[in-house]
This record gives sequence, C-alpha cells and structure tokens, in this order.
Amino acid sequence: MSDMPKGFKQTEVGLIPEDWDVKTIDYCADIVGGGTPSTFNPKYWNGKINWFTPTEVGTKKYLIESNRKITEEGYSNCSAKMLPVGTILLTSRAGIGDLGILTVESCTNQGFQSLIPKDNSDGDFLYYLVGSLKNELLKNASGSTFLEISPGKLKAIQIPLPPTKAEQTAIAAALNDADALITALEKLIAKKKAVKLGAMQELLKPKAGWVEKKLGDVLKVKHGKSQKGVADDNGIYPILASGGIIGRAKVFLYDKPSVLIGRKGTIDVPQYMETPFWTVDTLFYTEIFTGNNAKFIFYMFNLIDWYAYNEASGVPSLNSKTIEQIERYFPTDPNEQTKIAQILSDMDSEIEALEQRLKKQKQIKQGMMQVLLTGKVRLV
Repeated sequence: MSDMPKGFKQTEVGLIPEDWDVKTIDYCADIVGGGTPSTFNPKYWNGKINWFTPTEVGTKKYLIESNRKITEEGYSNCSAKMLPVGTILLTSRAGIGDLGILTVESCTNQGFQSLIPKDNSDGDFLYYLVGSLKNELLKNASGSTFLEISPGKLKAIQIPLPPTKAEQTAIAAALNDADALITALEKLIAKKKAVKLGAMQELLKPKAGWVEKKLGDVLKVKHGKSQKGVADDNGIYPILASGGIIGRAKVFLYDKPSVLIGRKGTIDVPQYMETPFWTVDTLFYTEIFTGNNAKFIFYMFNLIDWYAYNEASGVPSLNSKTIEQIERYFPTDPNEQTKIAQILSDMDSEIEALEQRLKKQKQIKQGMMQVLLTGKVRLV
C-alpha cells in the first residue's frame, strides 16, 4: 500500500501536488551577472547610477539606493548590466543566497547572479522561492579561494512551480502579509527602544538633591575566573562572557544582583544578573554596596561611553580601578534608585514581550513558506 498522499507526486524536488511542475530557475528568470569599473579611474565613480555590492543585500526585501554610484562612463567600461525594477539581486560569492528586490534601475558588482523574472513568473513568489533554496545554492557552489555559484549551475537548479501565475501571486501575497507584520513589529520595537533610551537619559539626569560619587563608592569591581573545572553541560548556573552566556556551570561564582561589563573584547555591553552565575576572566562583575540598587546602576552603565575608558591600542580593554574612578550622580534616597529602575525595567519587559512576538511571527512565516512553496497548503 502506497504512503503517497492523495493528489501528490514524488519528484526530483520532493513531494508536490500532481498539477504542479518541476522547472529550472532559468524557466522563470533570466540570469545576469555584474561587474566593477576600474577603481583607479575617478571618472568612473560618484555618478548617478546605482551600483550594489553584496554587503548591501540581505537585511531588507526592497532595495532603494546603493551606497556607491558609478558614472555613465564607468558603466560603459565594465561588464555590469543595467537591471530593471523588480530584478531579484542574488549574492553568488562567499555569502551565497542573500536576496533583495530592486525598486529602481541599478547594476551590481560581480558578486551577484541577478534574476530578472520572466512573464510567466511572479517576482515576489520567485523571491521567496529562491530564498528557501539556500542549501541547494551552497550545494551547487564551488571554488578554492571562496565559494561561488556559476550562472550555469544556478540556471539548472530545479524548483517546484504552481500551475498558474495567479497561484504564485496568491502565495506571494500571503508571505508579503507575514513580512508586513514582521516589519511592523520591528518598527514598533525600534520605537519602544528609542522611547526607553530617552526615558533613561531623562530619569538618570542629575537632579536637585543628587550627589556626585565615584562608582567605587557604590560598588566593587571583581574579576571573573576561568571556567575550567566548573563547566558542566548539566550545570544549573550560566557561565557568562562579554558576549553573553557561553555554557553552564555546576557551581556559582557570585549569587547576588550584579552588573557586569567586559574586561577585554566587547567592553560596551553591560549585563545584569539577579540569579547566581559564573563569569570568565574577560568579564568583570560587581559587588553592589548596601543602599544601592543594582538595576539602577545597570541602566547607568548603559549610558557610559565605555570606549572613552579603553586602555589598549589593540583589543579593547578596561581596568577595574579606572571603572571605580568614574564619577556619576546618584539620588540620596535609595528608594528613588529603586523607583527609577522599576520604571525602566517595566519598559524592558514590554520590549521583551514584543521581541518574543516577533520571534514567534518569524517562526510562523517560516512554517508558511514550508507549506505554501511546496503546495502542502493551496491558495486558489
């Protein structure tokens, strides 16, 4: 007895509906490479023609303007081709598989194999479909110095296609709606973070009755220790480094509220811990003196320009004594510290809830892509 679901067929690209086809990418789009004018000729640069590079692609769907532009003369003296609005830029070297859709005529450097959708294809659908082929693109890439996918290899990649362009458009519309919700959440989070920064700057601004103190008057900067001998995958305590949690420990180094700051490497990202932890020797932790609120001091640390206290010419480094000599203003009433910390903590909780919603929405979109781009769910 066959396990094949009714109405589906097994193909080179997996299980798809019986009325879907398997085609190659060049059935849906023309593939166009890019080029670079000579960097030694100033007449070729600072013109009006958009000229994209791979570092500008991958963070947003629609591409409006390139960072660098070339002149008509520069365009005439390189292999770049002018690409129409709606072209899908696809990075084809090193970081293969990043995508963006042109909203203005442009050209690119040679780090792309761009897709100009044909009349039989919906451009947004093709954008999402190719975006789901990262592993397939990498599998077809080759090179000794860096990986690259050739035009021929890209054209020959097989893809599942709905029977009509209308169904492609319906799929793209559903995924566009999912993207719109993600974008709206990202904008809201950015706005909330900006509001919180403004509130932090206002609430921590010196006021009547506040007194200037050295940080060493309210805390002691302590050194972390090597995690060797305490690291344990089944440990219940986080091991912290300047970039965040790097493992688990079976014992803790400190078990009171503490503000942590990088000793070496990342020195400008304060961390806050209320529960027991272990910290490595590249991350300072602090013992907060009685009468002071650790969370208040954490927010204060977030407003300090730590690179102004960097003591190394190479890898950024901070010195514990230098930190303790930094002067800041504090409320004379410890309860005021607590109230300010609570206001900002509530704002952080709101932002964190929105970030969880954003994470969930991205997971939902990923699930939508998996079922819509393979025909498991049909939109007719």
